Amino acid sequence: MKREAGCAGFPHSKGGAGMLASAISLNEHGSDMPAKIHQFPCLSDNFGVLIHDPETGATAAIDAPEAAAVEKALKDTGWTLTDILVTHHHADHTQGIPELKARHNCRVTSPRNEAGKIADTDATYGEGDTVKVGSLEARVIDTPGHTAGHICLVFDKEKVGFFGDTLFSIGCGRVIEGTPSQMWESLLKLRALPDDIIFYCGHEYTQSNIKFALTIEPDNPALQKRAAEVDELLAAGKPTLPQTLGAEKAANVFLRADIPSVADAVGMSGKPAAEVFAEIRARKNKF
Repeated sequence: MKREAGCAGFPHSKGGAGMLASAISLNEHGSDMPAKIHQFPCLSDNFGVLIHDPETGATAAIDAPEAAAVEKALKDTGWTLTDILVTHHHADHTQGIPELKARHNCRVTSPRNEAGKIADTDATYGEGDTVKVGSLEARVIDTPGHTAGHICLVFDKEKVGFFGDTLFSIGCGRVIEGTPSQMWESLLKLRALPDDIIFYCGHEYTQSNIKFALTIEPDNPALQKRAAEVDELLAAGKPTLPQTLGAEKAANVFLRADIPSVADAVGMSGKPAAEVFAEIRARKNKF
């Protein structure tokens, strides 16, 4: 992935070691055994995530940025890796796959349109498919833009989404292989999801994203609230993700390109939302 210019890495330590891992349990409707999620730092500013099904013992890594970090997370949780679910082909999301596959003989599922670029792929998925991690089930959403075949995963019963490098908190991925129009349509798919979805993404970019967003929407109260919250989290050595999608919709300028005040702020009053989005993304590229 081409890194965002000026994006902050995990605080207090090179390689993210100073950032605390986080764990939450997600109660599945009608289940006495909630899904469990463990988020942890990888590389300089990547997030790694494990999702675990206590009922069956199955555990999936969402992407594999760094084998050693995933192994540490498995040791810390006591879970056994059964799956790797890949969002896109960039090396900072896939380079740990060969080592993890060799050690755990886990199933690797990759985006259908990028599988040829991802080592050790066992199965593929795309729009409309579902994938299981033990008894947990996710649906797959195609979200091209950052890469041509990027996918996102939504575990509807658990109300959790894994959005890779499509949507960041107060940001979105660079448009590298797709077009701005494609990326805007992909973001609209995610924006249409319920507000109570808790989402995870691929990088700790939130503070830098906020600094940019404030150049366009300095008076947005939701953005101002998020800025204060993020400063507190990072000062305490805590990650800024996960986040609820409802709060993100109100604060993330990249999800608000069809709001007239946002178009006005970038001098594009009355222009199509996809063009407004393209202008915002171009400005972020130079920020």
